[in-house]
Amino acid sequence: MLSPKDLGEGERERWRALRAASTAPRNPFMEPEFTDAVGRVRPRARIAVVYEGREPVGFLPHERGLFGQGQALAYGVSDAQGAVLAPGLGLNADELMRGSSLTSFAFDNLEAEQGLLVPHSAAEYTAYVIDIEKGYETYESVLRAQSPKFLKTTLAKERRLGRQVGELRFVFDERDPAALRTLMAWKSAQYRRTGRRDRFAQSWITRLVHTLHETRAPECAGTLSVLYAGDKPIAAHFGLRSSTVLACWFPSYDTEYSKYSPGLVLHLRMAEAAAAEGIGLLDLGRGAAEYKDSLKTGEIPVYEGAWTRPGVGAALYWLSREPSRRAHHFVRSRPRLAAAAARTLKGAGRLRRS
Repeated sequence: MLSPKDLGEGERERWRALRAASTAPRNPFMEPEFTDAVGRVRPRARIAVVYEGREPVGFLPHERGLFGQGQALAYGVSDAQGAVLAPGLGLNADELMRGSSLTSFAFDNLEAEQGLLVPHSAAEYTAYVIDIEKGYETYESVLRAQSPKFLKTTLAKERRLGRQVGELRFVFDERDPAALRTLMAWKSAQYRRTGRRDRFAQSWITRLVHTLHETRAPECAGTLSVLYAGDKPIAAHFGLRSSTVLACWFPSYDTEYSKYSPGLVLHLRMAEAAAAEGIGLLDLGRGAAEYKDSLKTGEIPVYEGAWTRPGVGAALYWLSREPSRRAHHFVRSRPRLAAAAARTLKGAGRLRRS
């Protein structure tokens, strides 16, 4: 069992090679650099390494709690989770977890290709994706066919924004930390406005995002994209990119300009710039949203649940997570109830601001 900082370079190269050989999209959340960044802000981050002889053949990044309770790295924040294993490895989930000295392992964004752990899931969710493998023009033609009104309206708003507010400028990979602070302030206000917990009120998440903004590895690079009108930032997004995947994570915008739909304009420019960089997939993440329905070209499943060892570990996991998870799933699976819950959260957000 290793802390991320103690993983050797040979083991890191093996990890990267295993991910390159995987059939899963090369999501940057599954790379060793993301684990390194989490390890700097989460002292309980660990990596279990599986060996065949002297050769590393598997890695399980996780966080450890009391009594061997484990959870996926940056649980609740990371958008792709699971083990990194050699193809055809003769290992089952019980062997992996017992070898890692875990009594439970919780996940909420498990990759579909995680054959060892998918059978232990309790719920399946949809993550929305944008396929730009054939270039941005092809993607725009898909939008023109499936959502012609949406595309026409968004492009018209983009032109109007440029005329009425200032000449538009888009930066795909903005390095100015001031722009990142602006995005985080917008996102915090959005969380409060919609009655949701402000993730950036948790210092470890703020530090993680700043750390990742400085991470420049080929398969895991923090990417801040900003739409400017004149010199004024109007919308921004922070995510992670690999050579083939842009994992969308924290988008937001200045609500003063909401009538121009700057968030949608931003996503179109992100897709265009990512395609020019050779990226083939934008992963918009789990969770239904109107903007995702408008932008998506496809869907992939992700899973939530846990492996538990019978006994104390299973009991502790159930008591700490299952009641709230089941309540959340009950609401999300019923559209009318979910809409009512969203209205309630927004009302609570307004009360807090007043």
